[in-house]
Amino acid sequence: MKKAEATRSMILHKAFELIYVKGYQTTSIDDIIATTQVTKGAFYYHFKTKDEMGLAIINEVLKPTLASSFIEPLQGEQDPLNAIYNLMDSLLMKNEFLKVEYGCPASNFTQEMTPWNSEFNKALNELTREWTEAITATIERGKKSGVIRKEVNAKQVTIFVLSGYWGIRNLGKLENSKKVYISYLKQLKIYLNNLK
Repeated sequence: MKKAEATRSMILHKAFELIYVKGYQTTSIDDIIATTQVTKGAFYYHFKTKDEMGLAIINEVLKPTLASSFIEPLQGEQDPLNAIYNLMDSLLMKNEFLKVEYGCPASNFTQEMTPWNSEFNKALNELTREWTEAITATIERGKKSGVIRKEVNAKQVTIFVLSGYWGIRNLGKLENSKKVYISYLKQLKIYLNNLK
């Protein structure tokens, strides 16, 4: 990786970590410069505006993370219901990057930025669509293999599971505790078992 590419990548990753903790709108370019220890000129060499950097974070940091942590685990397990449950358990209880006190980074961006910025809305919509399609495909695979009842509506199940995940992330953030995650996971297991 060339020095300019490495600097750009470092800015994106450090800015993402800062924004995850502080929020997008309350994180200034000066905060990012102080954290990354690049010059203002170096920042503006890579990004014309803070919003350009924010979109790059979604496309170059969040999307690859979504693929590796949120989508690939669904593809590796034989039982689709176990795959969905294990994914949620992993994201909520075992993932060391996703901190309970800060919630879900994609959800945070969505709540904070989509009302104000159509480009953020478009990029985050695409991110959500990819995860939605992956979960829906997992459920459809389960229907074909006979693990899930044929009459189950895969899209509705997906929306229910995703909204539960985003909601419980916010409750965990409010309470600063994983205890609420345990209740969610118990009910999720019951719900998924009812799809058999």
